[in-house]
Order: sequence, then C-alpha cells, then structure tokens
Amino acid sequence: MSTRILKPLAVAAVLLVTAAAQAGAPMARFQAPGFYRTTLGDFEVTVLNDGTLDLPVDKLLKQPPAKTNAALAKSFQKSPLQTSVNGFLINTGSKLVLIDTGAASLFGPTLGQLVGNLKASGYRPEQVDEIYISHLHGDHVGGLASNEQRVFPNAIVRAGKLDADYYLSQTNLDKASPEAKDNFQGPMVSINPYVKAGKFQPIVANTELVPGIKSYFNGGHTPGHITYVVESKGQKLVLLGDLLHVQAVQFDDPGVGISFDSDSTVAIKERKEAFAAAAKEGYLIGAPHLSFPALGHVRSNGKGGYVFVPVTYTQPR
Repeated sequence: MSTRILKPLAVAAVLLVTAAAQAGAPMARFQAPGFYRTTLGDFEVTVLNDGTLDLPVDKLLKQPPAKTNAALAKSFQKSPLQTSVNGFLINTGSKLVLIDTGAASLFGPTLGQLVGNLKASGYRPEQVDEIYISHLHGDHVGGLASNEQRVFPNAIVRAGKLDADYYLSQTNLDKASPEAKDNFQGPMVSINPYVKAGKFQPIVANTELVPGIKSYFNGGHTPGHITYVVESKGQKLVLLGDLLHVQAVQFDDPGVGISFDSDSTVAIKERKEAFAAAAKEGYLIGAPHLSFPALGHVRSNGKGGYVFVPVTYTQPR
C-alpha cells in the first residue's frame, strides 16, 4: 500500500485514539451511603440520612421572603432549599434505639433511603429494639411501615400521647379538609401496624425510656412534640426534633417561626430556650432537618442569636 494512503490512515487512527481518550465518563449522579458514626461516652451514635426534600422556605418562614432569601444567600443557599431528613440510631450497648424514621414513600422519590442506609451502616431493621418519634408528621414516621407491614418487626414504637390522640384520630381525619387529610393518613398507615401488634406505647410524661435516653415534651410544633436527651459518661446529645428547620435563618434569629408549627409562639419559646441551654452548657445537638450529618454545637453570636458549629469528621475510637 502506498505511503500516500498509509499516512492519512495513521493520522485518522491517532485522531480516533485521542478522541476516545478525551471522551468524558458518564456522570455517576449518586452519593455515598448516608450514614455518619460517632461516639458519645459508652454509646455509639449513627446518623441516618433519609434523603432531602426541596422546601420553599421563603414562603414557609414567618418573615418577609426577601429577608429569608438574603439570609440564605449569606450561606450560599437559595430557596427552594434542599433540606435534609435524618434519623438517629443510638446503640447503648444493651438497646438499639432509632429516633425518627424518615419519610419513606410519603414525601416523594427524593426520600426513603433511611432503611438502606441503616443496612449500609452495619445494622438490620430487625435488630432495632425501640423507636422514639419526635412527632407524628409524615417525614418522621413514614419509615415505620411498608405495605401495611412493620419495617422494624421487633421494635416497640413510642411517641407523645398528645400527638397520637390527634393524628391517629379517625374523627380528626374525617373532619379534615381534602388537602389536610394526608396529615392524618400518613401517620395512621405508619403507626397502626404497631398499634395492631401491641407494639405502640404512647409517652405520657417526661421520663427515662431506657437507661441513658430521656424524653422531654415541648409542644408548639405539634401538640405532643418531644425532644430526646441522650447521655453517657458525662457526655450529652440533645435531639431537637423540629424545633428548627432552616439553620441558615433560625440560628441567627430563633424568633422566626414556620408555617408547619401548630403554635409558633410556643415553638419559638422552646427553640430559644433550647439554643440558650445548648450554648451555655456546650453539649452536642442534632435535628432531623439540620444538614446531614446533622450534629454540632451552638454558641452565642453576642447579638441575641446563635451560630451552629457542625461536628468535625472523625473516626469512631
């Protein structure tokens, strides 16, 4: 074959190899398993992410939208805000306790990852002994059941009696407007399998549920909203539930309410007290809607507000 033909073929081959080498790999578009593990005294704490939910927080927070958007911009965020939904798995050594279960399928396809992340973290649903619910909104109870079956077959489920009386009431469901019926149907399909199995126990007063974990009522977000306090060897973690939703706004100004609250006046009071105590005592806090891994400390900003300081990534030891 003449060099007149070979040269163009060689050039073409080089161009093909170069093009192949420069071709971009397809984007993977998925995250690593959403769990983060740390220790608290003798306890092991594993944060489990259920996914994120886009919230139009400029419309939900009870302040002018422009003020919300300005606060978000300071944190390089914008509305709708991709908001974490988290649960907290506490291994006390004698009990495996899950606090909140995520939304599962109740809030759409961007959620429902908590059980998968629990398995990825080294545990199985049947190992969970107790489940404590901060309140009976769908994004906290949805992970309890699937197809009317208990996802955690060996677990006792506990939640505030005031919430149970309200959200599990057929009368309240019947009276609800069409757009509000989901507020009752989601908790019912999630909790009722445990009620039928005799595995639901309403919490009627502040108490130690298992050694090292206590419940504290602080209504306002819902009638029976509860925060849980975890303590071991002098170390303390307070799980605030939905005392806050938007960290870029409500730490700096804890007086900003949100439309999800049943009584914003009470919720604001409880949030202010919770932040003040955490800043004064220096203990760890966590919350379902803090950005994953949803653990950190609170300090005063000296102007009536607070700063959230996320935990530093560490290896459990």
